[in-house]
Amino acid sequence: MSLRFLVLRRKHLMLLAAALASAAIFAAVNAPAAVMASGTARQLPIYCVERDQKVCAISFDAAWGADNTEKILDVLDEYGVKATFFVVSAWAEQYPDTAKLIVARGHELMNHSSKHDHYNSLTADQIVADVNHCNDVLESLSGVRPTLMRCPFGEYDDHVISAIRSAGMEPIQWDVDSLDWKGISAAEITRRVTGKVGCGSIVLFHNAGEHTPEALPGVLRCLRQQGYEIVPISELLLDGEYTINHEGRQCAVR
Repeated sequence: MSLRFLVLRRKHLMLLAAALASAAIFAAVNAPAAVMASGTARQLPIYCVERDQKVCAISFDAAWGADNTEKILDVLDEYGVKATFFVVSAWAEQYPDTAKLIVARGHELMNHSSKHDHYNSLTADQIVADVNHCNDVLESLSGVRPTLMRCPFGEYDDHVISAIRSAGMEPIQWDVDSLDWKGISAAEITRRVTGKVGCGSIVLFHNAGEHTPEALPGVLRCLRQQGYEIVPISELLLDGEYTINHEGRQCAVR
């Protein structure tokens, strides 16, 4: 065996060892990050609640206009239903008597932001400040500080949900969308809602929906006929420890 062959072989072995060492260092440095990434769960709001009983909640978003609100309240009174209203504080300041009427009729007045901004474009500090400002306004009108929050436009990402929870609020979405904001007929709204509601559902309506007051009696009658109890969202949510699964369903820890 020539001396030249031995030198080349030793050189190849040294290069191989260096490559293996580099790979080991890379793995050691990056392993914690990989574990952290795989172990980080996506932040989700509550879309619905795990319930064995036929119970659901109806909610209304109020961001502009108030013409239909009292009509909606009259229908809810007629059927003995209490609902949750997610209210933008700028709306509440524009219609303070209507905001107070919602509470006087026994419904929940909850947070829907200060001005209906796109939260995804705000920093965490800006979101917290916005949430707290809305809470201050609604508390000054109702005497009760909100505990639930619905993101404007239903938009969110991990940093939005984390910021809302850091402010001590629970973010609420929905699993049944009436699409009343699209101006669809009362009959279509009724079919959509009653065909999709399940145990623990949260239904989305809007106080300014064109045909919402017209559709609401049929929705409430049908849900009652199907055996559903309709409660405010705070009563639908589970007490104690819970998790939120990949579908946004709040589930009890067993």
